[in-house]
Amino acid sequence: MRTLIRVILIALGALALLVALAAGAFLLANRTNGTLVSSGEKRAYLLYVPDSYDPTVPAPLVVSFHGFAEWPAHQMRISGWNELADRYGFIVVYPSGTGFPLGWRTHGTAGPTPPIDVLFVSDLIDELEARFNIDATRIYANGLSNGGGMAFVLSCALSERIAAIGGVSGAYLLPWELCTPSRPVPTIVFHGTDDPIVPYQGGPSRSFNIAFPAIPAWVAMLAERNGCHETPVELPRMGEATGVAYSDCSASVAFYTIAGGGHAWPGGEPLPEMIVGHTTQDLNATQLMWDFFQAHRLTDD
Repeated sequence: MRTLIRVILIALGALALLVALAAGAFLLANRTNGTLVSSGEKRAYLLYVPDSYDPTVPAPLVVSFHGFAEWPAHQMRISGWNELADRYGFIVVYPSGTGFPLGWRTHGTAGPTPPIDVLFVSDLIDELEARFNIDATRIYANGLSNGGGMAFVLSCALSERIAAIGGVSGAYLLPWELCTPSRPVPTIVFHGTDDPIVPYQGGPSRSFNIAFPAIPAWVAMLAERNGCHETPVELPRMGEATGVAYSDCSASVAFYTIAGGGHAWPGGEPLPEMIVGHTTQDLNATQLMWDFFQAHRLTDD
């Protein structure tokens, strides 16, 4: 009996050690360098200010959201935004979601009070504008998966501050009736046809029993809401990727489809293929997104 008890205690101790190591590894990976209190919650973010930042010149701000069960440093690594920030002189911030695993509240709520995560982003922008010379007409949002859904929420609820957005493998779950922007927001979208987590053709996936929208139909609706009146124009093919751009719009819309692409950031650091599928290197979503962003300021739309 004593031997059995000893074995059980050893096993429980080993399990506790593994849990502690896992928690420690997550805390080490989920490094952040800034916090603020918003809506009574302590929120964290990872900020990158390039050496090329000149405080005498207003700098664009890029806000990049991690996906569900991911974290700011992971989004920083897979997207490569810091490299572009070095090259072009903009500031990039990677906010942290809430809960465990980390995520964004993107389904929307009825009523006059903006969702808590929208208030957090607005407060974060306020803080960064107080600390740095931010160009208020060039603040952009983007994200992966649940983070792409968060960027879309901002285009609906914070359109007076966000000049343009981008989504990669986005989970766009906010109902259209809750999307009431003060202005249409230019949007660029990337999605793989073989995404196993947020299906290209919509519906539930192997990971989530959620009625995801069909991405082509969702983009077409976005284009309609953004006042696009003409048939989209095909963009030059880039290997596995094809794209279309809507013209004659109140706010531009571009859409890239990656044939055989998975739940991944095109041109970014590949995630495990057995989990997310194929990561194409035939185009760089970050560079294309930045090119799109540079064409749009708040005063232009």
